[in-house]
Amino acid sequence: MDPDLKITSVEGKSFFYNDSIKKALVKDKIASYTKVIEERVFLNYGEKSHVASIKGVDTNYLYVNRLDTAVYFGNWLNYSAKYTVVVGSGIANSLSIGAYDFLESLKIFVPKPGTGYITSPKTAFSQVNTQPIGVYRLTDDIDKKFVFANLSLAQDLLNYKSNQVTAIEIKVKNGENVKDLQNTIQKELGDGFKVQTREQLNSVFYKMLNTENLVSYLVFTLILIIALFNVIGAIVMMIIDKRDNLKTLYHLGADIIAIRKVFVLQGFLLTLFGLLVGLIIAIPFVMLQKKYGFIMITQTLAYPVEFHLINVLLVVVTIVVLGFIAAKIASGRINKRLVE
Repeated sequence: MDPDLKITSVEGKSFFYNDSIKKALVKDKIASYTKVIEERVFLNYGEKSHVASIKGVDTNYLYVNRLDTAVYFGNWLNYSAKYTVVVGSGIANSLSIGAYDFLESLKIFVPKPGTGYITSPKTAFSQVNTQPIGVYRLTDDIDKKFVFANLSLAQDLLNYKSNQVTAIEIKVKNGENVKDLQNTIQKELGDGFKVQTREQLNSVFYKMLNTENLVSYLVFTLILIIALFNVIGAIVMMIIDKRDNLKTLYHLGADIIAIRKVFVLQGFLLTLFGLLVGLIIAIPFVMLQKKYGFIMITQTLAYPVEFHLINVLLVVVTIVVLGFIAAKIASGRINKRLVE
């Protein structure tokens, strides 16, 4: 839903797409860009109403965001038919809207700009009658929020000029550095515009994910520490079981430190074996989930996963360190009184 980069105005809701902006967007790193208009609107269909946002898009929109793949009923916007719209499944359920229902139109209202109090509701709103031709499904929040329409329709509804928009969305070519391109465009456009990445557009969401990632790591580390008590107990039981052998080694000349190293190594190898088994199971599982998405959050959204080598290294270091500490603690039970 969100582009790689999005340009908005610092002051005011809209700005004019002019030659200087067009020149700043002529970059080899940019795959495509699209002009959009977003505004809060009031929807009315039959006897039902709903507050949402209209998003007017031009013909380049699908080159930036392939939202047409999320349309599960009907079709994507018909750019030659100005008054066609595509609604989210949440809006469709709320208003009981179907596609290609020519008996009833979807009425879209937006307040007219001005100052003072509203004296007549009939003259306070701009209205347009539209025909829903498709229903898309992404997430519950988005499905209840956006109605997609032609850019020219949104401009007429908001009384905008033909080159007046609220944002420009950019798709960056694969392999290009988004941050570098963001800084370059921001420098050329100046302080009057704000260029944001997908992460910045969803800063709260990404902070939540990062916090969830940290909490998950700490919780599973605590579980690992508890599980390592079993390793400590197993080594202690083995020390007690091999007490006679330890006495033999001691009387043959092995000191306490050398005997302890034997059990430290054994506990370390036991932890290392468990680590390898876990990685052999976990890594293919993540790859399969990423490709096939057999674990679903909703009916249409698979649980998102991403494989990063740094996470594997973090797990390896954590388990190896904690396993070594557990083996070291268990081997500390060996003393002279035990082997003499």
